[in-house]
Amino acid sequence: MLHRVISDLGSRLGAALRAALLPQDCRLCGLPSGDALLCDGCRADLPRLPAAHCPVCALPVPGAQVCGRCLKKPPAFDATLAVWAYEAPADGLIHALKFRAQLPLANWFAQELLALGLPPADLLLAMPLHPRRLSERGFNQSVEIARHLARIGDLRFDAFGLARVHDTPPQRELAWSQRRRNVRGAFVVSAEVAGRHVAVVDDVLTTGASLHEVARALKAAGALTVTNLVLARTPKLRGR
Repeated sequence: MLHRVISDLGSRLGAALRAALLPQDCRLCGLPSGDALLCDGCRADLPRLPAAHCPVCALPVPGAQVCGRCLKKPPAFDATLAVWAYEAPADGLIHALKFRAQLPLANWFAQELLALGLPPADLLLAMPLHPRRLSERGFNQSVEIARHLARIGDLRFDAFGLARVHDTPPQRELAWSQRRRNVRGAFVVSAEVAGRHVAVVDDVLTTGASLHEVARALKAAGALTVTNLVLARTPKLRGR
């Protein structure tokens, strides 16, 4: 008990020291936030995913039951954990990492995912980018998040266990009905997943087409279960 008290006191003193020596401004409002990326007010404004959501695809639904879409057309993945609804200001933070290379966000995102209470997983993988797009961007945001998550969550991570072999158009540029066809056969598994429970990190789940195709490839390679770990879920399946 005494050891825990001393440890907690040390953590608080360390945080206070970092805040004093390394003050920074909130990534959203610009006000002082100590050693945190966000001030308390902006953190409270983030749109947490409603507790009542489909356990398979994380779509908000009454009663937290499996949604009608997953019952009618079950995806290849088994479950999804998401931190936020894909709305402001969470979407701006995700874009800041993805399109403006604000890499310190990756560690913070990993901590937010870990706080969800991750299911047991034998292996952590990340949604891959095609080599051409990776070369253009210079980094894969999902890999960066997964790398930190593996470290703080003590998970086995294979950064090269999934590869994207088809340079398909970005999903956001396509109609919803075209997205699953766009990624069909786009992913190859090199990680040893047979008989394992696999978790896959991605930034946003919209239609779930890419994550479905990744899970389909993993299941074909022998994975027992596939769980998505995503930062945000679009709140509504528009256009269906």
